[in-house]
Amino acid sequence: MVMQIPAPQGEQPDATTPGMAVLAGGCFWCTEAVYLALEGVTRVVSGYTGGSRETANYRAVCSGTTGHAEAVQIYFDPARLSFGRLLQVFFAVAHDPTQRNRQGNDVGTQYRSAIFAVNAAQQQMANDYIAELNATGLFGQPIVTEVTILENFYSAEDYHQDYARRNPDQPYICAVALPKVEKLRHTFPQYLQTKES
Repeated sequence: MVMQIPAPQGEQPDATTPGMAVLAGGCFWCTEAVYLALEGVTRVVSGYTGGSRETANYRAVCSGTTGHAEAVQIYFDPARLSFGRLLQVFFAVAHDPTQRNRQGNDVGTQYRSAIFAVNAAQQQMANDYIAELNATGLFGQPIVTEVTILENFYSAEDYHQDYARRNPDQPYICAVALPKVEKLRHTFPQYLQTKES
């Protein structure tokens, strides 16, 4: 099902804003694949946020006891792509914001829905947008996405980076990540990278 959700009110690309966002919405392989397809995104890094540096590794984070979330650090050109558009894709395509501490069969606090704002303006926009979306009733349930200020981000191991592109036949990628990229193509074709980008 393709869900059309409104963009945040009054939000446009602005070259004076930071060109970085950190979002958590389930497995970072899937979230990374979605954002790499967006026009204006220059780089996406899979990693961990929350928790300490000492336990920021896949084995420890998978235990669900470290306080980390699997997240993506998205670098983008703020003159071409707005933080609001990243949020619109986050809520409409990248994950289900009504699931607490899980996405589908991936269960645990490391799979929580969260926005780690890099400044107070991002935090305010995220909170306002969640309120807007909840008011529409489009999701049928309340959005449970946490919004906090980013304290740290630790890059995941090299083998996690650009995982879906490098492993397109991996069963999890075929079942979960690629359908999200396809959903992006159908929901927001105007947001996709062109061959020249």
